[in-house]
Amino acid sequence: MILCLDFFYLAVTLKVHIALQVAFAKAEANVTVDDFVFTGLSKAGNTSNLISAAVSPALVAQFPGVNGLGLSIARLDLAPAGVIPIHTRPGASEILVVIKGKITAGFISSANSVNVKTVKRGEIFVFPQGLLHFQVNVGGRKAIAFVSFNSPNPGLQIPDFALSANNLTSALVEKTTFLDPAQVKKLKGILGGTGYAWF
Repeated sequence: MILCLDFFYLAVTLKVHIALQVAFAKAEANVTVDDFVFTGLSKAGNTSNLISAAVSPALVAQFPGVNGLGLSIARLDLAPAGVIPIHTRPGASEILVVIKGKITAGFISSANSVNVKTVKRGEIFVFPQGLLHFQVNVGGRKAIAFVSFNSPNPGLQIPDFALSANNLTSALVEKTTFLDPAQVKKLKGILGGTGYAWF
């Protein structure tokens, strides 16, 4: 059973859902218009990093006003050749709207078919829930986009980080991905992982 109020849902059948919803709940008497305004997307993110890109999220953790509303948003800033690496959003579908520049976007279906297209200002690209997808700035100048999700907490998993930014042993990464030892060592070194096999 779900009890629907104007801006807070209480799911009485899912304990985890209840915990998340209640954690960001606020008594109605204490709610103000400021709870529904988020200014964190007005500034460009810092793209001086490994991927030459920045994601500025307005998910429930940053913007509690989206709690229970079934949506959230983020800003993408991509320097020339910047990339949002292949990743998945297990909890939401995603729609990309390009504001500036040209972005090559794509996803890989569960049947391993590849869907890639370059989109420019005013165009959109949709990514189905849970599928691997990416964005790359191909325009030679800064690109800006917004992505919207049909969940206040869409989740995120980046395979490169999942395999290399932890203590999963190199031997297991090599065996399960068919990467050679030098590639695994390089990825673990770049992403701060441990568990290398010394060759």
